[in-house]
Amino acid sequence: MTILPPEPDLNALRLKLARLRAERGWSYDELAARSGLARRTVIEIEQGRTVGSLKTWHSLAHALDMPLDELFGALCHGHDLPGPRER
Repeated sequence: MTILPPEPDLNALRLKLARLRAERGWSYDELAARSGLARRTVIEIEQGRTVGSLKTWHSLAHALDMPLDELFGALCHGHDLPGPRER
């Protein structure tokens, strides 16, 4: 029997990105410039038209001065994070 992991919450991830950008008062242009990404890429990720590559998210995390694992924690919205459970 195969046990599949829960689906990642990509909507929660894109909303977290949008919230973090807004909290900093940054425009799409500002986040794009700080991350080295195209403005269109940032917009398409935030609007859910694309997921983006790991390299893209790595650039966004650095631009936001946030650990990648903290940013990606949003993917587990609605279910437990993977890893050993404390007993």
